Formats: sequence, structure tokens, C-alpha cells
Amino acid sequence: MQYKAGFVGIIGQPNAGKSTLLNALLGEKLAIVTRKPQTTRQRICGIHSSENAQVVFLDAPGVIQSTAGLNKFLQEEYEAVIEESDFLLVVLNVDAKKKEELEVIIDLAKASGKPFGVIISKCDLKFPHRKLWIMSQVSAEAKFVLDVCARNRPQEAQDLVLGELYPYLPDSPAPLYDPELYTTQNMRELASELVREKCFEYLHAEIPYGLAVQVNKYEESPSIDKIYAQIFISKQAHRSMVIGQGGSKLKKIGMTARQDLEKVLGKKVYLDVHVSVKKNWMKNAQVMQELGYVQPS
Repeated sequence: MQYKAGFVGIIGQPNAGKSTLLNALLGEKLAIVTRKPQTTRQRICGIHSSENAQVVFLDAPGVIQSTAGLNKFLQEEYEAVIEESDFLLVVLNVDAKKKEELEVIIDLAKASGKPFGVIISKCDLKFPHRKLWIMSQVSAEAKFVLDVCARNRPQEAQDLVLGELYPYLPDSPAPLYDPELYTTQNMRELASELVREKCFEYLHAEIPYGLAVQVNKYEESPSIDKIYAQIFISKQAHRSMVIGQGGSKLKKIGMTARQDLEKVLGKKVYLDVHVSVKKNWMKNAQVMQELGYVQPS
């Protein structure tokens, strides 16, 4: 059997279930998942390898349109994912507020010229008319259309999607990455994302959108990894809200992030988290670059 390997971009609206789908396809907690939209900021690369194929998934930020700051970076990220992919997984969530939101994603897929398959996400929710509408819009062009509930039935989602996807991957003489890897992310990046996930989980209103996380130091050892992270916020007024009374909020963020890191690493983790203010960092090109929110030229 001819070996196959290729890049598969996952695109959709913010909060469509893309990251939940990626985690299900990998069988690993890689992409952070929250109930808030626009959680994903940078493309996440997840690798699924089998005997006859390797799929390199690229999870893109939710589709938005912008000309400046952090949102411009998010737009450039999903555009780059579309450009670099051999095949697209178009995630269309049945709970979208307006059909026009889904039409934007469908139009992007069609305009790309790339072969694509459609994942109807959150299929445990009852929107039968929306499902029928989606199928009427994509049935002629899509290579496949699948109902998927990645959160509640991850193994079923993995079996369904990979089974349909393999035939459309390019032929390849060998894997694109070491088959032992499941991501190209390093542990610094994963640690910063897990801390940011907990910020989204425990902080309210606009605060999580105005923060970034940077790991300043990562010390590995056989028995325990020591991680020193900094939460940057854009407004001085938010500092006390992130820290909480008596440091309670920050302790909760740090504790739950540490627990997740220990599950991923399979060993003890010491996690030290502090809060600093970088005023309006989302509009500062130099700070954006320091935090990794700049497309390579």
C-alpha cells in the first residue's frame, strides 16, 4: 500500500469546536479548549501517525477580519493555514447564531481551491434544519460530510474522520515528521498555553482577551520540571482581578495548570506564575513580536 502524508488545515468560526476536534483526532490534550470564543491564537500542529499514513493537522484560529494588532495576526494565521494545507477540514457548528457566519467559512474553503471535507460539529445539539442547510450548501464540492461530537465521543470522531481523510492525502515516500511525535510544539509553548487556558476558565468579561502568557524559564530534570511563567495584562486595573483576594485567583490558575502539565508530562511539576502589566501590548509591535504574535516574513 502506498504511504500517504500531508498537511490538513482545520478552519471554522471562533468557538466552532476546532480545538476539541483536534484533541479527539490525536487522542491527546494538545489544543486548549474553553467555552469562550477566540481562545486559539496561534496555529497548533498535531501529528497523527499510523502504519500507512501520517496526518499533520494545523488548527487555525477562528476566522475573523482585521487590519491591526492581535486580530490582524489571528487573520494572518488562519490564512497561512489555508495556504499551507493539502486538504481542509471545514468545521461548521450547528449552534452558529447566523447562517452568514457559516457561509463565510464555506466560501473560504471553496475559494481556496483545496479539496475539503466538512465536519458538522456539536451534533449532540438539536438543530436539524441547520444540518440540512449545511449539507445543501456543501454537498456538491465537499469530499465528505460528517456529523461529529468530538467532546462526548472522541474515539468515534477519530475513527470517522481519519477513515474518510486518508484517501485524500498526497502520496509520500516517508513520514513528514518522526512518527513518535504528536506535536511540533515544545514544552515551553505547551505550558504557556495551559496557563492561558486556565485564565480563560477562571477570569471573566474581556480580561482573558487582554492577556498573554510567556514562560521565562523551563528547567527539566528526571523527577520534576520547574516552570517560571509570566501573565502579561494590558491594563493596570485588571491586575488585582487576575490575582484575586489574597492571591486566590492566581493560585487557582497556577494549581490547575500545574495539574494538567503533570498529566501531560507524567511527572511532578513546580509552576511559578506572576502577573505583570504591559500596557496596550496588543497594539505594540515589539511586544507582540516578543510574545510570538508575528507571522514569519
